[in-house]
Amino acid sequence: MEPQIIIEGLSHRYGRKLALDNVSFEIPQGRVFGLVGENGAGKTTLIKHLLGALCPAQGKVTVFGVEPTRNPAAVLSRLGYLSEDRDLPQWMRVRELMRYTQAFYPQWDSAYAEELLEQFRLDPDAKIRTLSRGGKARAGLLVALAHRPELLLLDEPSSGLDTVSRHDILGVIVRSVAEEGRTVVFSSHLLDEVERVADDIALFHHGRLQLLAPMDELRATHQRMVVSFSEAKASFPQIPGVLHATGEGREWAVVCHGAPEITRRALEAAGARIVEESVPSLDTVFMARVSGEVGAVA
Repeated sequence: MEPQIIIEGLSHRYGRKLALDNVSFEIPQGRVFGLVGENGAGKTTLIKHLLGALCPAQGKVTVFGVEPTRNPAAVLSRLGYLSEDRDLPQWMRVRELMRYTQAFYPQWDSAYAEELLEQFRLDPDAKIRTLSRGGKARAGLLVALAHRPELLLLDEPSSGLDTVSRHDILGVIVRSVAEEGRTVVFSSHLLDEVERVADDIALFHHGRLQLLAPMDELRATHQRMVVSFSEAKASFPQIPGVLHATGEGREWAVVCHGAPEITRRALEAAGARIVEESVPSLDTVFMARVSGEVGAVA
C-alpha cells in the first residue's frame, strides 16, 4: 500500500534558523504517528508543509500522492486539522461553527457531529469566545473530525489543557484509528501522552530527525540500568550501546540502545555490576538522545 505521507530530503529556513534539516520518512495508513521534540524542534514547520501552508525550500512532500502546494484542495478536503492556537471564529456559536464548517465538506456526517457534541459536553448555543481553553480545543476537534477525514493532523492539541480535556482528545485519537483506520499525525512536547497513543515515533532535535521507530521497537531496543562499580568513577567510561549516563562515584544510571544481552556483557566487561534494569519512558529516551555526551554528572 502506498504510504499516505512521503517526505523526502525536506529542509526549511526561517532567515538564518534552519527549522528542518534534510528530513526524510514515510507514514503508512492507519497509524498514530507521534512527532516529539522540544519547542522549536521543527514539528510545527513539518505540519505546515503537510497542510501546504509552506512550500519546501528543499526536498519534496506528498500527501495522498499529491504535493499539497500544487493541489491544496485535493489534500485539504481529505484531512482534519487542529492547531495549538485553536484558531476559531470567536464570534460564532458552536452550532454556527458546525454549520459553517459543514458547507466546505460534502461528506460531513451530521449524526457523528451530534455524537461528538454530546461526548465533548459542548453547549451548541455557547459562543466560541466564552469557551474555556479545553472547550475550544474540543470544538476544534469536533469540526476537524465530523467529515470523517482520512488523515488527522494535531499540532500540540493538549497544550495548556486540563486533565479531562486531554483525556477526551486522546480517547478520540485512539478510537479514530482503532475503529476507522484513520491516520493520525500527533505533535506534542508532552511525551507521556504521545507514548500512550503513538504507534510510531519521530524524534526531532534542532530540526533534525534523531530517531524514527515503531513504539514497540523503541521499547525493545532501549534499556535503563542502574549500575555499580567497585571503585568510584570521575566520569562514566565509554561503553558501546550506552547513550547517556548520569551519576557520580560508584553508582550510575545509564540509558542504553541495542540488544540487551550485548549491552549487559559490555557493562560487565567494564567492571559494572547491574543493580536494576527497566524499560525507559519515552521522556527518558528523548533526554538521553539530546543531552549530549555520556558521562554527564547529575
